[in-house]
Amino acid sequence: MEADSRLSERIADSILSMITAEQRFLPGSKLPNENILSQELKVSRTTLREAIRILATEGILEIRRGKGTFVREDFKTDRTKELSGLAMAKVNARDLYEMRLIFEPEAAYYAALRATEEEIHRILALGAEIEERIRQNKDRTEVEQAFHKSIARATHNEFMNQLMPVIYEGINKGVRLSRVHEEAVQATLVDHKILMDFLKARNGEGARNAMRIHILHAMAQLPMD
Repeated sequence: MEADSRLSERIADSILSMITAEQRFLPGSKLPNENILSQELKVSRTTLREAIRILATEGILEIRRGKGTFVREDFKTDRTKELSGLAMAKVNARDLYEMRLIFEPEAAYYAALRATEEEIHRILALGAEIEERIRQNKDRTEVEQAFHKSIARATHNEFMNQLMPVIYEGINKGVRLSRVHEEAVQATLVDHKILMDFLKARNGEGARNAMRIHILHAMAQLPMD
């Protein structure tokens, strides 16, 4: 049951990314029907419904009985456009990683201090899933996004959450680049474990430094444009 809940939250994050980073669905737009969207996301209709319920609770989606599911008309229209423009901009990997370097160590610091026990548990579970996907040589992009989003969410700072679509672009690019750089993949395994240990111990300074080192490792090991 707990695993199903984590999957629903990850799917909710993916749909949110479609709305913000990819700008596929604008405020007022209708989402594809359940069959189509569940097939695209490779999840059951039950999991998709739970993800939609999460986003409806957060004021992002609106379920209209007999009509379908829509992005709310009042969903931060200006902020969505602003962030989508940033996320879709043709910036290079170094720019994206510098943005992550500015943002994510502080997010890790505040997450260590402010996260609930449930949030810490979710971060650790996602980190373990990333390790498993790396070992099985499976795509981890979606789980990486959920991992970093869960850290940002655990800061309990709304502005940090609004910045996540931009951060996704850096994560996606890093995953793509690391596929052909084994050293970077192994560093991710080690760095994530250290970061999770500090988060679990509620050590803000340690988490901040671990996240900073993780991003610096990627910048040193991956080809930056």
